Amino acid sequence: MSWNARLDLKYSHQGNGTQLHYQHEGPLRVMRNLYPEGPSICHTVIVHPPGGLVEGDDLAVSVDVARGAHALLSTPGATRFYGNHSGQVAAQRVRVSVASGARLEWLPLEAIAYPACLAENALDMDIEPGGSAMAWDITALGLPQAGQPFEAGRFRQRMRVNEHWLESGLLDGQDHLLMNSPLGLNGQCCIGTLIWAAGDAVPTTSQADWAQAVRACLPKPRLPLAAGATWPNDHVLVVRVLGPLVEPVMGVLQSVWAVLRQVAWQLPSTPPRIWRV
Repeated sequence: MSWNARLDLKYSHQGNGTQLHYQHEGPLRVMRNLYPEGPSICHTVIVHPPGGLVEGDDLAVSVDVARGAHALLSTPGATRFYGNHSGQVAAQRVRVSVASGARLEWLPLEAIAYPACLAENALDMDIEPGGSAMAWDITALGLPQAGQPFEAGRFRQRMRVNEHWLESGLLDGQDHLLMNSPLGLNGQCCIGTLIWAAGDAVPTTSQADWAQAVRACLPKPRLPLAAGATWPNDHVLVVRVLGPLVEPVMGVLQSVWAVLRQVAWQLPSTPPRIWRV
């Protein structure tokens, strides 16, 4: 039996703080709200009690950040897309709306594509002028340490920011050129993408300064990690990391997140408490 779940999160700015009001249906909940940086930034931990998605499961998350609010969202564990043979897709769809003067950080732990999974993972963000957001997607293919490579299965990814950025791709375990070619994944098992995006165009001088700061904390271009950062347009900065395991890829993106918080928002790197559990 498949499960459908929905979680609607609405952040508002009240007084000097960010407050959350939410509704849920099915097994998708807010575990806790924390304020390690004071009342202005709400850290929210989202939990999916079943621990993974099987064929036909559909998780829908809606995040609305109103003017003046700042929300940071994370998860206590990986999102697991289990193998299936029914032909039904397991899907997680996240839709984000960021108002002018608002900020959002979408920082879930990794998604694991189990061998033989049939899955879709989508993030759509609409950001008004004056608003900004930082989000990442970290995907682990198969279970390499358990001797279960991603040799079968299909994992579709989508990331969109307004009309400024749209990426949609299919990772097929049987596409040997994609999985193993030096022009593809080069045999690596973990892919990380971080984007910083704004509703307004970022000045050219700021683009150069931010890119330099980000590249300073990326690993040198040698195996086992490969990484790079670029501005495909004036609204979106994209950082890519490719590696053999989740931990080193996650470590690089956490360093990039800390740098971008400082240069873009003049905020210290206060990591979500759940990262340290």
